[in-house]
Amino acid sequence: MMETRRIILRESQIMKIQYITAIAALVVVAVHILMRLIMPYNMSLEYENVVVNYHNIPYALLLESILILIAIHGFNGLRVILLEFRQNKIWENGITVFTIAAMIVIIAYGTRTIIIANQLGLN
Repeated sequence: MMETRRIILRESQIMKIQYITAIAALVVVAVHILMRLIMPYNMSLEYENVVVNYHNIPYALLLESILILIAIHGFNGLRVILLEFRQNKIWENGITVFTIAAMIVIIAYGTRTIIIANQLGLN
């Protein structure tokens, strides 16, 4: 009989993920803000400039990393808050599955948006 092994993260490991994503998000958001300071704010919001940003692969990767880090950090924080309402195994498992599923959906939709914007052409 083959034993299946489940990977279970302890709460301390989950909180380490929370801290690491917070620090990493601060760094990438700071880089994002610095890149926005290159041109005047109103010009950076013009359609052509936004599309050009998505064609810049390093910048698109920066946006993707912001999306992933903020989603992980935010949904993990929501998970911690929701776990404070009840402390039983069914509630904990349900909340964990819900937050992971929601995080995956948000990341997939954001990635889809970045890919579509990258494929837009300028006339």
